[in-house]
Amino acid sequence: MTNSELRALIDSVRSGALQPAVASDRILTAMRTAPFDDLGFARVDTHRARRQGFPEVILGVGKTPAQIAAIADRIVASGQALLVTRAQPEAYAAVRAVVPAAVYHEEARAITLRQGEIPRGAGTVLIACAGTSDLPVAEEAAVTADLMGNNIDRLYDVGVAGLHRLLVEQPRLQRARVIVVVAGMEGALPSVVAGLVRVPVIAVPTSIGYGASFGGVAALLGMLNSCANGVAVVNIDNGFGAGCMASLINHPPDAGSDTAPGNEDPRAIK
Repeated sequence: MTNSELRALIDSVRSGALQPAVASDRILTAMRTAPFDDLGFARVDTHRARRQGFPEVILGVGKTPAQIAAIADRIVASGQALLVTRAQPEAYAAVRAVVPAAVYHEEARAITLRQGEIPRGAGTVLIACAGTSDLPVAEEAAVTADLMGNNIDRLYDVGVAGLHRLLVEQPRLQRARVIVVVAGMEGALPSVVAGLVRVPVIAVPTSIGYGASFGGVAALLGMLNSCANGVAVVNIDNGFGAGCMASLINHPPDAGSDTAPGNEDPRAIK
């Protein structure tokens, strides 16, 4: 039972067109219906958007193109938005065969389709990355947050090796409601950004770097030991997780209101 169906049911009871006992039976029947589609190899959680505000997201790693396409088909058929992460071109070809309108974001390695009602965020999510090598992870975060209903600003190639590139962009940093900072090597950029702003900074370590970076572990530990306030850290290369968290921060409970905190001043986190 969708939110609109439930509201219609309540209105019918209020107007006297429907007896409360009949309405109760309909609600109980809807609750007993399994909120997932069993495909045998996967149980597609068609109820997740109602619980968490966004549909189930498909991780493309470890699944065959046919499996990804079958799951995507069920999600789209339920009227929900589609997001497949870490998807290869072969997976996109399979998805497009059943969802012709699906879009492939090559750099982000993501497949998307916009549909359904997705509330807009209260402010802007700024995605910053240290270098060009970090772009796939940064774009994964950007595509994720964008599909989840957020205004996105991209600030790329502003690593600490050329700090002037970042400092000249301070007006954009100050306008953001939440900032995702993606960096490899020693992972210093999130600390620098967090020292310049008064909004949450989500740090994303990447596996980019030379031998002693240990596949991103050096950046991860550096970000976890940040001396700047307001820095939270996700796992190595987890652009998707950062995009999700940024969207949650940018969607306060009253974000749909014209007077929602931050609509006039995006930095005014309540």
